Amino acid sequence: MVIDGKRVAASVIDDVKAASAALEKDAGVKTGLAVVIVGNDPASHAYVGAKSRTAQECGFNSVQHTLPEDTTQEELAGLVAVLNADEGLHGILVQLPLPKHLNPDPIVQSIRPEKDVDGLHVVNAGKLATGDLQGGLVSCTPAGAMFLLKRWHGNDLSGLNAVVIGRSNLFGKPMAQLLLAFNATVTIAHSRTKDLPGVCRNADILVAAVGQPEMVKADWVKPGATVIDVGINRIAAPEKGEGMTRLVGDLAFGECAKVAGVITPVPGGVGPMTIAMLMANTVIAAHRKAGRPAPSFR
Repeated sequence: MVIDGKRVAASVIDDVKAASAALEKDAGVKTGLAVVIVGNDPASHAYVGAKSRTAQECGFNSVQHTLPEDTTQEELAGLVAVLNADEGLHGILVQLPLPKHLNPDPIVQSIRPEKDVDGLHVVNAGKLATGDLQGGLVSCTPAGAMFLLKRWHGNDLSGLNAVVIGRSNLFGKPMAQLLLAFNATVTIAHSRTKDLPGVCRNADILVAAVGQPEMVKADWVKPGATVIDVGINRIAAPEKGEGMTRLVGDLAFGECAKVAGVITPVPGGVGPMTIAMLMANTVIAAHRKAGRPAPSFR
């Protein structure tokens, strides 16, 4: 079975729209999301455009700040401080990566945790690490991948072996912590792991997030396993014409799909879920700020 991330994401967006409309009707609160982008990276602008359009679709007050490439650390920090103080904004997202002369970590950590809808602040990361899934905001891509897994396996992963390839703070670690929270037995594998294919072959759930195009081959996959591909890699596609490219994941999709029981495609798998969970986090933050019970999307 190939999981249709676009369809699942659309169902989450519908729930977000309903929650946003109800909050505005019952409490007079319009959910507000600010997105900040610095520089001219085309991929980043495409992502930010999609996020802003989806926020508008959800009925949010959607604010976008586009800053020039030569923006200083102090100028960016100053903007975040202004957004932190704006009571009408419930979510703040600074699009990464930033231009090379800027240090992203102080910027991310300066966002108030309750407005950190990307789930990257150490307070939110710490809540996830200690198993508090209700008190913080969970990083969007792991939350989206987990949402897809739960659609297939339900809320209890007891007895299932999960392997996450990749140990980044952005995805690998929070993904492993989510899997643990739902009772999977979890291994985090990475570039220093001995016999990586052998480790992967033990996985009932295999999550690939290494940024290496088509690295995971069919003989890495346990027959019938659920395989989640988080990689987004652009490679040459001469069959489409000179200079053309195409997107692929970290899995060799065609061959892995013959072995896996369930698999996500690239594009159209985890990617749409990332934006959907960003919207979910924002409306959750708005409900908390209004003192209302937060809707559940997990």
